[in-house]
Amino acid sequence: MKVRKRVAILISGRGSNMTALIEAAKAPDFPAEIVGVLSNKADAKGLETAAASGIATAVRSHRDYASREAFDAELDAVLRGWEADFVALAGFMRLLTPEFTEKWLGRMINIHPALLPSFKGLHTHEQALAAGVPLHGCTVHFVTPGMDEGPAIAQAAVPVLPGDTPDDLAARVLVAEHAIYPRALAALAEGRIALEDGKVVHKGAAGTPPAPFAWPLY
Repeated sequence: MKVRKRVAILISGRGSNMTALIEAAKAPDFPAEIVGVLSNKADAKGLETAAASGIATAVRSHRDYASREAFDAELDAVLRGWEADFVALAGFMRLLTPEFTEKWLGRMINIHPALLPSFKGLHTHEQALAAGVPLHGCTVHFVTPGMDEGPAIAQAAVPVLPGDTPDDLAARVLVAEHAIYPRALAALAEGRIALEDGKVVHKGAAGTPPAPFAWPLY
């Protein structure tokens, strides 16, 4: 029987992508288990969801630490206490220090509600509508020191429809997020992808080419 990889999730709010990962990990053949959920906000609704699934939770407020470095050092201590193999960000609204990201380089992933490298940062749906693009979407990427600059693991596109509001577009993109994030985490946990020399490497079984990633177009 294969040993499942241990995954910790960082959140700041409701954690809808966290919920998608928790639900996916309930399948007996999923290659990872969610061992802990940490939030920088005590009132994050996602903590209740995680606790209801029997998952360990922790709160560390960034306001209680003298510097970003001190806060990130505490995050690292909690994650290592959970013996996490990987970290998944799910709406964690803090910029992580280069020192922290380097410690978890190749083992920490994030989902961003845009087709990177377009529309980094916040208010991505408003940015997409203002730009008049026909397609919007989401990206799962490795976390690197630069904000939203890590190489993409997977992407899914959704159409931008006439009359869309930011909320309309956000709801459509969220469906895609919930579809691809568990698949990307599974690929990482199984060793089918890795970060090498700043690039995503797709790996197959010995002697065979890697299977292509095919993500749905919504």
